[in-house]
Amino acid sequence: MSARRVKPGRCISVDIEADGPIPGPYSMLSLGAAVAGTQDADGFTAADPEQLTFYRELRPISDQFVPEALAVSGLDRDLLRTEGAEPAVALGEFAAWVREVSVGAQPVMCGYPASYDWTFLYWYLIRFTGESPFGHSGCLDMKTLYATKAGLPLRSVAKGTMPRHLLSRRRHTHHALDDAVEQADLLANLMAWPGPDASASGPG
Repeated sequence: MSARRVKPGRCISVDIEADGPIPGPYSMLSLGAAVAGTQDADGFTAADPEQLTFYRELRPISDQFVPEALAVSGLDRDLLRTEGAEPAVALGEFAAWVREVSVGAQPVMCGYPASYDWTFLYWYLIRFTGESPFGHSGCLDMKTLYATKAGLPLRSVAKGTMPRHLLSRRRHTHHALDDAVEQADLLANLMAWPGPDASASGPG
């Protein structure tokens, strides 16, 4: 009896900028995404993350914000109130883009770390479109991926602790699209990395 064919995963690097710690009381102000590659039974095939991208700046959904969080992105909340996209429109366009670039595959949201970005992204998708193209759990955390391959406790991991050859050569700018593209490089490098002990091990 043949095994059930499993669809490949289309890995989409996502970064969001927000003005507080949780969605609802606080707002997602920008959303950037880049197709990082495809994972199937034969492994991971990286894509050029600058080729298929998505970016929107959004209208805030509340008056609350944390000044320190807002300062990270450098976005202007007052300007976004008049010029930012309506969340329902932006998230609808994002969901349509995800489906378009994932034809023949299952979309997987990838982030570093995924927990913060996924929290906002999933909440916004359900709140403003009623569904998520990633389902309720289609996310991959690059921090966990590195910790597992490196054999390290998760809480000890930071980009500064990683071997430099795994990191992207692009700058981390806190612009959501720039950072999504940068993190796509990191994902491709992590997927190809055999782990820290591979070079020391040989045939038994």
